[in-house]
Amino acid sequence: MSHAPPNDRIKATLQAQGHAVEVAEALLSLDADHFHFVRRVMKGDVPQSLMDELNAGLEATQFHALSAILRIRGGYARPPSEATVGLLAEELALDPSRASRIAADLVDRGLLQRAVSQEDGRRSVLVPTDAAWALMEAFLDAKWQRTIRLFAQWSAEDIVTFARLFGRYTEGMREQYPAAAQG
Repeated sequence: MSHAPPNDRIKATLQAQGHAVEVAEALLSLDADHFHFVRRVMKGDVPQSLMDELNAGLEATQFHALSAILRIRGGYARPPSEATVGLLAEELALDPSRASRIAADLVDRGLLQRAVSQEDGRRSVLVPTDAAWALMEAFLDAKWQRTIRLFAQWSAEDIVTFARLFGRYTEGMREQYPAAAQG
């Protein structure tokens, strides 16, 4: 049995639903670009490139863990709280033993300290050191320098339009692909 290439079939489906050829081609192009963007994110290309530029000696996974701890403490997309290995595992979608090994490595590197919880003295929490905060500031500075270069040739109107449309796209993705229920 012979199958049509997926893009040909999808293009035909889009056209059958009333989309013009150029719209179908644009959506297929967006899908391909989105795939490559997500793949780069999942591989950790962006943080790894910046960690290499800063000579930080961290792998993308370690950076993601440090960043997650800062988000947990700061209340980014969740209420602020003390960072525990359990919350780190949840934030990174890892098993607790893997999260514990990553945290231990960051402690060994002087980027985290273990401390006693102020909320529950029986719990151990992960606290970023001054070196961790300095690394994150350097990371953000380097990231924004690259972002500025990326948009240097764009008009102000294009930047504002892109930001608005990307936000709209992201909201649509949240609606079409809601987060899995946390159990």
